[in-house]
Amino acid sequence: MNSDYQIGTTLITEEQSRHRASEIGHLITEEYKGEEVVFVGILKGAVLWLADVVKNVALDTKLDFMAVSSYGAETRTSGVVKIVKDLDSGIEGKNVIIVEDIVDSGITLNYLKGYLSGRNPKSLKICTLLDKPAGRRIEINADYVGFVVDDKFIIGYGLDYNQKYRNLPYISFLEE
Repeated sequence: MNSDYQIGTTLITEEQSRHRASEIGHLITEEYKGEEVVFVGILKGAVLWLADVVKNVALDTKLDFMAVSSYGAETRTSGVVKIVKDLDSGIEGKNVIIVEDIVDSGITLNYLKGYLSGRNPKSLKICTLLDKPAGRRIEINADYVGFVVDDKFIIGYGLDYNQKYRNLPYISFLEE
């Protein structure tokens, strides 16, 4: 890590994240009552959030994962989306919820939404832990939002800087 950065104050506690995951999980249960839902976790940042949300969904669920990259070791998106790992199973005719750690520029999620729409799911929604509208380059909205955050480089609770800080149980940011 660049020694010019340090961990900022806590923005969202572990308890707040888990409580919000519970609320969203119950909302998904109500909206998809009696149906199966496929959760597509976007590796690696969304893993902790996905686990907390799914634990609160009282439906038949399937989990699948995709790995995409648009940041590398930078604090700003490159604007180029690269699929590193695709889905292991088909989603045609299924209710699909993409689970992301943060909606920032919108570039990655816009690409993923179009990519997965081409596989003809029954429905396709987005669930994100964090929404950072100030960072948007492409207009896209999540259907389920944990928290809205300011335009900072967020770390913790799965979010990283160059693969570090994912294990923080709370959400913070890097400051110079």
